Amino acid sequence: MKIGITGATGQLGGLVVQELLKREQSENLVALVRSTEKAKNLGVKTRKFDYNDPSSLEKSLEGIDRLVFISANEIGQRARQHQNVIDAAKKSNVNWIVYTSLLRADTSSLSLAGEHISTEQALNDSGINATILRNGWYSENYTASIPNALENGAFIGSAGNGKISSAARLDYAEALAIVITDDSYKGKTLELAGDQSYTLTDLAEEISKQSGKTISYNNLPEEEYAAILLEAGAPEGLAKGLASWDVSASRGDLFDDGQQLSKLLGRPTTSLTQSVKQAL
Repeated sequence: MKIGITGATGQLGGLVVQELLKREQSENLVALVRSTEKAKNLGVKTRKFDYNDPSSLEKSLEGIDRLVFISANEIGQRARQHQNVIDAAKKSNVNWIVYTSLLRADTSSLSLAGEHISTEQALNDSGINATILRNGWYSENYTASIPNALENGAFIGSAGNGKISSAARLDYAEALAIVITDDSYKGKTLELAGDQSYTLTDLAEEISKQSGKTISYNNLPEEEYAAILLEAGAPEGLAKGLASWDVSASRGDLFDDGQQLSKLLGRPTTSLTQSVKQAL
């Protein structure tokens, strides 16, 4: 049985490879990456894999039985790129695909949801066995901003009092490794999120507690927050996206209390306290 992992040099993909190496022999794993040079230290076989190059994908998937399909990172291009992968997987007789979607993608107001729903539909139409892991927010999406918060004395955003049920990337990576090695998950759609839910005010208080420096949470209008991100050097599309995703968080789109992730892992998800401590 050969397991392919797309995006294996990415932040999530690299962790998935590490988790799979705890469960499978390295010769059974194939890292599917744009740059094989960057993947040389993963400890598994590598094959060049570019979502934008349909002609090469089929060959790269030869002999792959199961595919960990991590969504691409080019927002706005993903529906097309993902269709390329699914078409190639069908031609290459991939037996099972586990895809990383978005928490409650079918009802979410996040601008990211549309491309995920398109991909879910394409997987359904393909006839390939598929499992959909609808991942919630990564805690790192917010804890990455802790250095700026410490420097400026405030954590900023547009999430209001919206509750965020995030989990660490490692939690989601472990979930992928568990699922792709267990046939009982074939055909399922799982809504995955952290056990603990918090507001950005709660996050600011946790940063204050651990750092010893008083950090407040300043809630800003969407356009003002986007403008600050743009001024700080974020690309325009990302700046507007981050601000709009916070607004979706204020509507409850990043909240989930089903605890399917911790049930899958057989342990609690990484707490906010742990995530802040790691970031600090």
